Amino acid sequence: MIKNHHPGKLIVFEGIDGAGCETQVKLLFDYLKRQGKSVERLYYPDYEGPIGKLIHQYLHKQYEFSVDIQFLLYFTDFIKDREKINQWIGEGKIVICDRYFSSTLAYQGLRGFSIKKALELARRFKLPKPDLIIYLKVSPEVSMSRKYKEKKDLDRNEADKKFLKKIWDSYEKLIKGKIFSKWVVIDGEKSIEEVFSQIKKIVNEKL
Repeated sequence: MIKNHHPGKLIVFEGIDGAGCETQVKLLFDYLKRQGKSVERLYYPDYEGPIGKLIHQYLHKQYEFSVDIQFLLYFTDFIKDREKINQWIGEGKIVICDRYFSSTLAYQGLRGFSIKKALELARRFKLPKPDLIIYLKVSPEVSMSRKYKEKKDLDRNEADKKFLKKIWDSYEKLIKGKIFSKWVVIDGEKSIEEVFSQIKKIVNEKL
C-alpha cells in the first residue's frame, strides 16, 4: 500500500452492519460539495460490478467460498479502483469510501485470513492508504435492530448476532493496533445529526 503524499485525501467510513456509514457518507459528500470542495465517493462492495455481484451472491448464500477466495474477491474489488483513486487524490480531490480494505481486515481476518499477509498484499499491490478511517461504533444489538427495520431479508453477516459480536471485537483490535491507518471512533448510536456534527469537526481539522 502507498502512503498518500498528494494534495487530495482518502477518507474511509467503517462500522459493523447498521452503523450508519452510508447515511454519513452521503451527508459528508453533500456538505463538502457545498463548501466548494472537489469530492468523489465509492461504495464497497461494488454490487454493480461483476466482482460485487459474486460477493452479493456469497453473502446471500448462493455460493460458498473458502476464506482465501473471499479475501481475493474483496481485495480485487478494491484494486480495480486503485488507479482511479490515485488519480483523484493526485488532482487534489477528497475521496470518501463507504467501507474499504479495512473491512476485509476485520471480516476475512476474523474468518482466518492472516492480517499480516493481507497487509503485505496491500503493500505489494500499492493499494492507496487512507488518511483517516472514521469508525462508527454501535453495539451488535443496535446493529440488528436497525437492519431489521430496513429490511427483513438479512444477509449471512447481518442475521448472525454472535458473528456481529465477533466482528465488533475484530474492529476493536484493528483500532487499538492502529492497523492500516489512523482510526477515529465516533459513537454511532447517537442521532444522525449528532454523529454528523462530530464527523464535520474531525474532517475540518484534517483538511
